[in-house]
Amino acid sequence: MILVLALAAGLYGIGAAMGAPSRARWTMIGVLLAAVVLVQLVLPGGHPLRAATGGDVRLWLLVLAAGLLVWGYRALLAAARRRARVAPVATPGTFSETELGRYARHMMLREIGGQGQKKLKSAKVLVIGAGGLGSPALMYLAASGVGTIGVIDDDVVEGSNLQRQIIHTDDRIGQDKVQSAALAMTALNPFITVRPCKQRLTAENAAALFAEYDLILDGCDNFATRYLANAEAARAGTPLISAAITQWEGQISLYDPARGAPCYQCIFPQAPAAGLVPTCAEAGVVSPLPGVMGAMMALEAIKEISGAGEGLRGRMIIYDALYGETRVMRLARRDDCPVCSG
Repeated sequence: MILVLALAAGLYGIGAAMGAPSRARWTMIGVLLAAVVLVQLVLPGGHPLRAATGGDVRLWLLVLAAGLLVWGYRALLAAARRRARVAPVATPGTFSETELGRYARHMMLREIGGQGQKKLKSAKVLVIGAGGLGSPALMYLAASGVGTIGVIDDDVVEGSNLQRQIIHTDDRIGQDKVQSAALAMTALNPFITVRPCKQRLTAENAAALFAEYDLILDGCDNFATRYLANAEAARAGTPLISAAITQWEGQISLYDPARGAPCYQCIFPQAPAAGLVPTCAEAGVVSPLPGVMGAMMALEAIKEISGAGEGLRGRMIIYDALYGETRVMRLARRDDCPVCSG
């Protein structure tokens, strides 16, 4: 055994003198030990070479096992150190080097800059609906670095959704929309927090849910939810960006009675009678239209959070995709509004 240890020490010393890497030196020692084990297994008992190398294979198997354990531990430790260097964690309110590169185009805009991007990172935005309007809104909020994004929807992905709901994919048909959306958003930007909520917005859960967010985006597809979202946002004093689409036309505004703007019910006092306004399933909708309006929702959200430009408080944009026309209407509060007049 002393002979083998001496040979191992000699190989390591010669390798060091020649400037060989540590891995190469340990590889040579490993080859030596493997050869010794082979000698112990192949040669008969009492053979001089076997006796000179310890005489018992079990001893060398223990030595090899100990060496492999040490090597494995060092390899795991090195891998952990590499991961820590590649993916540094930014402290709250600051950006990692990766994030600085990711958001550089935002920070170059004087209307956003570093301070605006910090506001985006600190913001908490809730999106109602992960469908046609919610899909682009959620993707652009995620891409823009909004720190916490909630999404509430009780539906599952269907094949008919994929004509316009670009956040979902064919292989996620049957999956909850909120989970499908969360997968797409975190794949796009792992530096954000997504809070999926598989529920329908109701009078019972709206107050607690809205209290967790600074801004609400309403991309729902029914009037009951739209009026509920408006009433709860007005009660909480939270700005509400709401958009709607049908066939070739879309509309969007920012409703915020706490800051002097009308609420949704100021402009639309009553929901239309059942069947008067057909749904997208009944009347159809051109594929890119929800993309246009949903992207506008995200844009208005970024402006609202960062303070850039002029938002849509007291104004509504109506977009006619079929004829390429955009109109802007001034909106005013109603003194008799049951939601915000008091």
